[in-house]
Amino acid sequence: MSEPDKKETTSVFNKNVSRRDVLKAAGIGGVGVLIGASGIGGALALADVLPTSQKKENTNAVVPFYGKHQAGIATEVQNHIYFAAFDVTAEGRNELIQLFKEWTKAAAAMTEGKSVGDPANNKYLPPDDTGEAAGLNASNLTITFGVGPTLFTKNNKDRFGLQKKQPDELKELPKFPLDSLEEQWTGGDLCIQACSDDLQVAFHAVRNLARIARGKAVLRWTQAGFQRTKQASPKKETPRNLFGFKDGTVNPNVKNSAEMNQYVWVQPGDGPDWLVNGTYLVVRRIQMFIEVWDRTTLKEQENTFGRYRDSGAYLGQKNEFDPPDFEKKDENGEYYIPMTAHVRVAHGDGKQKILRRSYSYADGIDAKTGTFDAGLLFISFQRSISKQFIPIQKRLSQMDELNEYIVHRGSAVFACLPGVKKGGYIGETLFS
Repeated sequence: MSEPDKKETTSVFNKNVSRRDVLKAAGIGGVGVLIGASGIGGALALADVLPTSQKKENTNAVVPFYGKHQAGIATEVQNHIYFAAFDVTAEGRNELIQLFKEWTKAAAAMTEGKSVGDPANNKYLPPDDTGEAAGLNASNLTITFGVGPTLFTKNNKDRFGLQKKQPDELKELPKFPLDSLEEQWTGGDLCIQACSDDLQVAFHAVRNLARIARGKAVLRWTQAGFQRTKQASPKKETPRNLFGFKDGTVNPNVKNSAEMNQYVWVQPGDGPDWLVNGTYLVVRRIQMFIEVWDRTTLKEQENTFGRYRDSGAYLGQKNEFDPPDFEKKDENGEYYIPMTAHVRVAHGDGKQKILRRSYSYADGIDAKTGTFDAGLLFISFQRSISKQFIPIQKRLSQMDELNEYIVHRGSAVFACLPGVKKGGYIGETLFS
């Protein structure tokens, strides 16, 4: 990019008020969870996927659009995200196919840092490209596409002759205890996840794809997100969430094909063959009550997560990436990691793993409470929603101490399409 990224900051005000009582008094609804499987969502496990060298980050790199799998899933996490869900307005199958073809062409160009369409088109017509990314490079832009359950059937109607191809896994999530979902952050026929080391580049990608979709699809909801930038953290230390705790979570190793095939990529025999080499995406917009958190003692914060805030280590351990010891007790005979700590409840028997790729967000003031509307855009990829995400979320929604400080406002599920070869188009396997 031509200009350095601006650091994202979030201001926090401290007041001496209690926790759950404040939420009730403010009229804030029930709270739900699933921030992450061992700490709030966030970046890929840095110990697994990032090199140990501390060389200067290359923010000019191009991430290939074409390939076996879509980029933006196993890709190293970029600084920014712009996520968008769409409702399809096209009435015919051919219109939908044409949209995916046009999206493929435009996405491939933008991920190479190129303009959409002809930059020298007729001056008496609107330009093909909106222009705000002119002079900027790709900044590791990835664009990932997904299809939601309502693309297949809606109001019991087979919309595009795709009903027989709908996977059993692709259906709306069950309502979890304490969910407080809002329509404006929920659902969608299609989704686009644009990630880049420059937010303007990411927004430009979604803006131009939405423009191409006019007459065929309309925006349903969008959310921008951020993590600490690579410029702000040259040592590549684990990012921190808006509660101040490290997001050093345990993810599948994205460089280990066996792990990725086991936990992330859809395999032959899992369901319809068109989704092989794709994956399932769960996105949850989780509001964090940061003002209430800021009035909580450090000891209680650490007991809530089951980690030390400073080091990121599990309670009772020394280093951030030391494995947890859930049976270890202190001198008083108490478990170092409380039974309701987030990391203990999320871990379960340790057999369920999901690939988390989440970002923080800050969207001004919550009009209902006058507090920050800030939190986590939780994003996870998994081979099976029913066998991976749902069991974890059920446990967390019932027992997690973190429920005191968060609420789930939005939710959607999508099937992320397999990658595409040059000359083809995204979604080709679905329509063949």
